[in-house]
Amino acid sequence: MIDSLMSKYNYWIYIVLMMIGFYAMIGKKNLVKKVIGMNIFQTSIILYFISIGSKKGATIPVVAHGHGGPLQAAQYINPIPHVLMLTAIVVMVSTFGVAMALIIMIYRRYHTIEEDEILKLRR
Repeated sequence: MIDSLMSKYNYWIYIVLMMIGFYAMIGKKNLVKKVIGMNIFQTSIILYFISIGSKKGATIPVVAHGHGGPLQAAQYINPIPHVLMLTAIVVMVSTFGVAMALIIMIYRRYHTIEEDEILKLRR
């Protein structure tokens, strides 16, 4: 039982990272901390998808010129999860930039980035 749990240690790391990010998004009142928590959450999901896209003993899906014989798909790593996660990284960075720009605008208007103080000022 312990061996099967320890053989999947990377999944436990993803779960811990995901819960740290989730706690920061839900539990913190500072807007910057919430955005950083969102980035940690997104990073854990990206790491998870990259890890499930790999195989032990497989090679990259590049066929050399003049490769003889039929191709065996089981010998190659599927590149689609990796490509999709590159797109997810771009989305994550742009989301972070837009969120930080919004936080700057909120700070200029309310002179604080604490959620409770902003809600008090809105009432």
